Amino acid sequence: MTDVLHPSLLLFLGAAVLPLLRGRAQQAWMLLLPAAVIAAVFSMPHGTAGALTLFGMDLVILRADALSLVFAYVFAIITLVGALYALHVKDTTQHVAALAYAGSALGVVFAGDLVTLYVFWELMVFSSVWLIWCRRNPVSMAAGFRYLLVHALGGVVLLGGVILHVLDTGSIAFEAFSADSAGFYLILIGFMVNAAVPPLHAWLADAYPEATVTGAIFLSALTTKTAVYTLMRGFPGTELLVVLGVIMALYGVTYAILANDIRRLLAYHIISQVGYMVAGVGMGSIMALNGSAAHAFTHILYKALLFMGAGAVIHMTGRAKVTELGGIYRYMPITFLLYMIGGLSISAFPPLSGFVSKTMVVEAAALDQRAWVWLLLSLASAGTFLSAGLKLPWFTFFGKDSGLRPDEAPWNMLLAMGIAAFLCIFIGIFPGSLYAIMPAPVEFNAYSTGHILWELQLLLFAGVGFFLLVDRLGGVKKISLDTDWLYRWLLPRIANGAQRLVDYVWQGLLGALMNRLRWLVTTVNRHHGPQGILARTWPTGSMVLWVAVMLAASLLVYYL
Repeated sequence: MTDVLHPSLLLFLGAAVLPLLRGRAQQAWMLLLPAAVIAAVFSMPHGTAGALTLFGMDLVILRADALSLVFAYVFAIITLVGALYALHVKDTTQHVAALAYAGSALGVVFAGDLVTLYVFWELMVFSSVWLIWCRRNPVSMAAGFRYLLVHALGGVVLLGGVILHVLDTGSIAFEAFSADSAGFYLILIGFMVNAAVPPLHAWLADAYPEATVTGAIFLSALTTKTAVYTLMRGFPGTELLVVLGVIMALYGVTYAILANDIRRLLAYHIISQVGYMVAGVGMGSIMALNGSAAHAFTHILYKALLFMGAGAVIHMTGRAKVTELGGIYRYMPITFLLYMIGGLSISAFPPLSGFVSKTMVVEAAALDQRAWVWLLLSLASAGTFLSAGLKLPWFTFFGKDSGLRPDEAPWNMLLAMGIAAFLCIFIGIFPGSLYAIMPAPVEFNAYSTGHILWELQLLLFAGVGFFLLVDRLGGVKKISLDTDWLYRWLLPRIANGAQRLVDYVWQGLLGALMNRLRWLVTTVNRHHGPQGILARTWPTGSMVLWVAVMLAASLLVYYL
């Protein structure tokens, strides 16, 4: 594989060229570059390339195998879809950041060693944060800084784990870690931050709704899924991940039901859906790992479609909250229909893509005799349909007429949504096309009678529950604070309180010191001033006294 060009290099070089172009040339470059990356990734043979020795470390810049290629395929596809969706945007900074972000994500999944992985891992952070800042308002700036700080902390933890692992084992190879490795848990925590595993998750729902309309497409696809890849590579069969994954699935869907902002709702569903993948990694069976990889693939497509639908609404109406929308289906019918394909797909509605991947993870729990995992993941699936498949489209496109009369979204937005919707339908009807690229051979039939009937019962139950409680599910005009309460509310108040305490103590000490100085000056003036007792009783005044004191001090220092 010595003649293979790294896809990340293509994107980095292409991003560097983009600012030199204008107008149609820039738009053409934005499409041609991801298309070239797709061609490079889909033609890539298995093997390694770019091996080199640096400071005594054997680096493997590119390792292509069955696992890394699953993620690389879908990353390349979504880069093209996202670029098409953003084609109308005249913001070169945003486009460069998106391409560099995609290149960094591909660098992570192709990294064959921990040093290369860490470099691309950090590049992801510094490129992706611009997709939040490019919205250019105070809220997005603050959210971007919080996003940056959380990921910087996660990067430090990851680096500490890598250093301990290398000191313990002497190897920087990125393979499955042993639980007795010194850096095992630090590396795991570093990966969990990017996977948005509770309680390390609130950065996602805090930052993604504040990103640009087009930048959110890339954000929804890349960071959490690179983390899923690293967990699959480094921690398969880690029992802790089963528990955390189930918590994610339920936690995310609960907060999604409470959310008012449409992109915040969808952001919580990222946490919930990634929970299925994390649980699959923790189970560690062949079917569970295949299910995690398959669900990551389908999730990137349908979640991008959902964010594109929500973004189209925001772009055309200027509003993002459920309580401010309603009655616009007549004016944006294509956006509504395409969104619903994504909404039914995330809800695992047969015959769409989410059904053929999510059922694999749930079935893996059943085969592994984990009844509680099977039951709770099924419950989370019902909640997903309730919020993403019913609540958001009902109150956004139907519900009470908001008086808005928007035009349909631009053609490039609709075309990008159409491509993602087509892939959701195609994979759902022909799941073999997805199963064929999984890390291990797949022996699973999603369309068994039992799977179909069970899933339809869940969806029917959720649908009945929604329409019975529809008056209570409309959302309220506030943000439901999550664990970000710690750094958005508690820590600032602790810091302000500590600052006031320091100021109070300092002012007290300074006041006491000034009082002592005033006393000293007054005392000296009383004795040595023009009207002091020494000036009145010593014929030559106090100057002679002080000269005598200085001479005595000099003699004392000299003889000592």
